[in-house]
Amino acid sequence: MERSRGFSLADGVTLVRIPLAILFPLVNSTPVRLVILALAAATDLGDGWVARRFGGSRFGAVLDPIADKLFVAVAFAVVWAAGALAWYEVVAVLARDIVATVAFVGTLATGSATAVPARLGGKAVTLLQMLTLVVFVLHLPHLQSLAWATGAVALYAIYDYNQPFFRKLRTR
Repeated sequence: MERSRGFSLADGVTLVRIPLAILFPLVNSTPVRLVILALAAATDLGDGWVARRFGGSRFGAVLDPIADKLFVAVAFAVVWAAGALAWYEVVAVLARDIVATVAFVGTLATGSATAVPARLGGKAVTLLQMLTLVVFVLHLPHLQSLAWATGAVALYAIYDYNQPFFRKLRTR
């Protein structure tokens, strides 16, 4: 479906993640944090479906990854502040998001910013990040193991997202 210049319903779904990012560190209730995580995951999945079904916007193409990265950065800052993971473990979990943000800012600065379609590796990282947050909120064992597994998948996702770029370089 074609992207509009205005605000779309999908953008409204995406925007829900911003107040969720603000709320997550402010609440200390396990059930409320689980609801926040469920809503964040649902809006992450839902905004894409709504955009495909009813149309998206150019604004949404930029807003969606910003909302995603804001939510996970804030949520994992809470995990780090609680002492549940070391700073380097949080960096590993967020490696894909950090690299994507640096790449986006770099392409924006050069005037060649473009949306990158979602890939399987990226979706796997998102799922593992959410599972890691659920394990943290529920105080379940193996948080560090899951964080390292998420970091490993993040490294694969970085590789996977760069494959079209490397193919383009090889054909030159």
